[in-house]
Amino acid sequence: MSILEDARALAESGPVCDACLGRAFAERSFGLTNAERGKSLRVAAALDDDEPYEAVDTEDCWVCEGACAEFDDWAERCAEAIEDVEVETYQVGTRAPPLVEENELLLREGAGLPEDAGELFKSEFNREVGKRVGRLTGTEVDFTRPDVQFLLDIEADTVEAQLNSAFVYGRYRKLARDIPQTEWPCRECDGSGYKGKEPCDYCGGSGYLYEDSVEGFVAPVVTDVMDGVDAKFHGAGREDVDALMLGTGRPFVVEIMEPRRRSIDVEQLEGDINAMADGEIEVEGLRLATYDMVERVKKLDASKEYRAAVEFDDDVTDEELGAALDELTGATIEQYTPHRVDHRRASITRTRHVYDATGELEDARHATVEIHGEGGLYIKELISGDEGRTNPSLAGILDTGAVVTALDVIAVEGEDEPFEDDEFFKD
Repeated sequence: MSILEDARALAESGPVCDACLGRAFAERSFGLTNAERGKSLRVAAALDDDEPYEAVDTEDCWVCEGACAEFDDWAERCAEAIEDVEVETYQVGTRAPPLVEENELLLREGAGLPEDAGELFKSEFNREVGKRVGRLTGTEVDFTRPDVQFLLDIEADTVEAQLNSAFVYGRYRKLARDIPQTEWPCRECDGSGYKGKEPCDYCGGSGYLYEDSVEGFVAPVVTDVMDGVDAKFHGAGREDVDALMLGTGRPFVVEIMEPRRRSIDVEQLEGDINAMADGEIEVEGLRLATYDMVERVKKLDASKEYRAAVEFDDDVTDEELGAALDELTGATIEQYTPHRVDHRRASITRTRHVYDATGELEDARHATVEIHGEGGLYIKELISGDEGRTNPSLAGILDTGAVVTALDVIAVEGEDEPFEDDEFFKD
């Protein structure tokens, strides 16, 4: 059959609007709306038959039941849903009424066309409403990770506007000890602050094992500035609670859920966070980031540099310490899960590399050691040996007990490339 014969067969089923008629031929020609296709076919068929042209009111269409006349109304409702929200990109999805979907199948079946001819009703609805939303709001469509996703439920007559998360990247330095990276709920009361009806003795009723955290200093400020409902803190690894994070700082991303503001002054935000932290932590290099930066921060292979204050059980000479550190430089270390983390880590042997190890004695029993190693290398155990679970170790090579009395992380950098790649930023 020719395209005009197919169009006639569709039109003979009853009053079919131009959009529903043209939708069966959506793959034919470009630059036309389905309504334009449908009207053109109807006109061409009338000319070919030498019959009067008869238009069909969209409201009378038995297929869409008038829904294709409502693109403007739905777009206006979408715009109203975000009139007080900052967004740059959007996407529209439609939940089509089951009856309309059934009518579409009956229309094609009755005309002898394949059930998948053209495109679906909801695909046209997404596109036509979406074009209008873009014009009304000055935003651009994004089919990957838009700022806002609209769901149009035609049968329920509702518009749902889902705001996707916004992301702020930066680096933090932790300038005081005994501050965890993220909030640490009390394990005795599961963060409630109560055991039964009484305040929890273990956490003093606070619900947390530590009063402050890097997350606690950073996330609430970002959430407030971006007018979000909640936040998640994503770090490139984490240092021990009793370790400082100095030098270049540790990369992190704060994810803000359902933000109503996205255009923010990151320099002002940086100052606000640092003022709130009052010397406990500080952040720098804040930038608006993409969704993909979360995975990059969490999964990019990184090396780390540490400075450790070490105390020995026996006297050690400069020559002995130098020789031991030379032996560790370039060494492959096998570490069975340390005692101090075996309650939350799988019991396996990990292989990590030491890139460089230097240090100097302060006296015969005390030294400062600097280690540059592969990510995941347990530094305290590299020094102590952890009762033989780490091999080789500084204590094992020196044949004396050794313990880290203070640990500082002084650099966290990508192994093969920097964390800061412009591809992952929005500015």
